[in-house]
Amino acid sequence: MPLLSGLTAAALVVVVALPFAFIALQAIFPEIGAGSFVRPFAHLGAVLKSEDFGIETRNTLMLGAGVVLASSVIAVPLAGLRALYRLPGALLWDVVFLVPFMIPPYIATLGWILTLQPAGYLQQLTGVNLAGFLFSFPGIVVVMALHSFPVVYFAASRSFATIGARFSDVSRVFGAGPGRAFWRITLPLATPALAASLLLVFAMSIEEYGTPAVLGARFGFDVLVTGIDGSLSDWPIDLPKAALLSLALIVLALLAFALQRRIATARDFDVVGGKNPRAPTRSLGIWQAPVLALFGLVAFISTGLPLLAILATALSRTISGGLAPNNIDLSHFEAILSDTTGAMQAMANSFSLGLIAALVAGVFGIAVAYVTTRGAGRGQRVIDALAMLPNAAPGVVVALGLILLWNQPALPVTPYNTMWILVLAYVCILLPQPVRYTVAAFQQINPSLEAAARISGASPMRTALRIWVPLIAPSVLAAMLLVFTVAARELVASLLVAPVGTDTIGTYIWRQFDQGSVGDGMAMAFLAIIATTLIPLALLGGLRRFERKA
Repeated sequence: MPLLSGLTAAALVVVVALPFAFIALQAIFPEIGAGSFVRPFAHLGAVLKSEDFGIETRNTLMLGAGVVLASSVIAVPLAGLRALYRLPGALLWDVVFLVPFMIPPYIATLGWILTLQPAGYLQQLTGVNLAGFLFSFPGIVVVMALHSFPVVYFAASRSFATIGARFSDVSRVFGAGPGRAFWRITLPLATPALAASLLLVFAMSIEEYGTPAVLGARFGFDVLVTGIDGSLSDWPIDLPKAALLSLALIVLALLAFALQRRIATARDFDVVGGKNPRAPTRSLGIWQAPVLALFGLVAFISTGLPLLAILATALSRTISGGLAPNNIDLSHFEAILSDTTGAMQAMANSFSLGLIAALVAGVFGIAVAYVTTRGAGRGQRVIDALAMLPNAAPGVVVALGLILLWNQPALPVTPYNTMWILVLAYVCILLPQPVRYTVAAFQQINPSLEAAARISGASPMRTALRIWVPLIAPSVLAAMLLVFTVAARELVASLLVAPVGTDTIGTYIWRQFDQGSVGDGMAMAFLAIIATTLIPLALLGGLRRFERKA
């Protein structure tokens, strides 16, 4: 155990702690890149007093709060209807609402632009465009909420189902109507789940790069993430400012986490006792048709419209030709599959990097989970804290930390400008997922199993292979699939640290739009969505069938 703890801690220091430490050092010592520690905090006053910093911070808070509110408005009523009433096709609706979360937000945003912009698909079909709404603050909020509301929907529906209808039934006996019973009884009891999911939505919103960069640029709406990107990509490059903006983002995420913990622990929310808390779900009665229409409308807007826009663009010979039969062909898919634009190489890069990142993150997750659940003392708590640190940092912050760390002139060797820098970025960003999955799996295994194996003469290696690995394998594999899916189409870190001349799925699509090759970009996006959605789902389905047979 001491050897494993030491190796795990050392690896976490290199992968997680050092990049974050160099962000802090760059913020404090503006000339550390040249190996100098002179003039500490010399940049701090100028950045904090700058108009850009105040505007970007305010816009970031407004965006996060707006997306949280909009996601709640969409998700909470749907979750209540799903959990408390007999909804026809409930499992099918769950699958449909999962799709928006599987579509990378920057791709969905490009689909919305092609649909709602002047001469877009909506105007071609109805004569109306909604560009004024789309390229505005409410437009950004709605587009991002349509991507993130499934997080709240799934958390809230499961919490409402656990609470059941028995508490609200008591209030109904005392004269409360259905609406009052839900808002005064059921919804407050679901506060912990709602707070946790809304915290995740807030964190996703303030770290999202693609949507604010594409939509906000049209009307001057800058946030901290786009400010960091501008500091790194616009001449003159301002690393100290980028580091300070990154620290501001981390502080906002940590404050949101602290608020969530305060809300979740402020009161007693126990609803599960010795009896089954769930009461039979109610019939929708005459409201069945309107409820199904509501679910269908949300599914069409959040899932159908972006996918149809992506597919329509991929099948259009030219954008100017519009939705005309003679403008439809497969030329963009042929260009992708024939690799004339480097698309297949970009896809191969993403899949190979995603696979390597999934394997490395999976091993990390096992090591961290074993040390933190089977060890004791401060060292284990430090390891757990390091493993969860990326939760408080957007991908752009991780990328900046890797740039600052691995560009130090004193380093004899560096992974920078190689494919390994992308692996480091993906592992650092996504490490909390396999750690949480694997920790949960270890916590369900009684330590007496290991003791029995050791008493029977099994070596530590044999015990691990015959006891631990089979029991935690489903959770680890599920986490690795999640890492693969997200890493294969990650955008912001890939844009910042990818080696010169190397494309991934995310950077390829982004560059195609920059170059005006919209059809090729959307064909690549459609293939990427199919591959990174269906492959993990198929593997998870096979894993579940294997578990049932076992």
